[in-house]
Amino acid sequence: MSSKHPYPYSLCYCSICLKTTGSGGFVINLNAQYDTLEVIGRKHITVYHAKIGDTTSPAECHFCKHCSSNLWLYDARWPELVHPFASAIDSELPIPPERTHLMLASKASWVTPHIQKPDKQFDECPDESIAAGYQRLNLE
Repeated sequence: MSSKHPYPYSLCYCSICLKTTGSGGFVINLNAQYDTLEVIGRKHITVYHAKIGDTTSPAECHFCKHCSSNLWLYDARWPELVHPFASAIDSELPIPPERTHLMLASKASWVTPHIQKPDKQFDECPDESIAAGYQRLNLE
């Protein structure tokens, strides 16, 4: 898989990420080009669509049906992109000069975010895309 944005940059604290990943309160999605995704053993992968009230999200969370590891998120509304979970990548990832903490208003009460001085914080979704953040930080 190829990505113009390989830094673990955005940390999402929404209730869906918390519940589907069983993480310490956040999940890190990376941006990658969907047409570069190569999957071996697709028969071991299943898809989850989060439910928000009476609405089912069109986003597909792909995970291992044997161990429940989250692998990537795909949404047909943006067919050129795939969002691998940083926790599913075995190779080293670069460390970003800052991170964006988003959906903080939804975080679980037991979560204490590790927010550093240059980091950005948003109660909801940020007003800056991941790509725009990379460009602003000269990471491309």
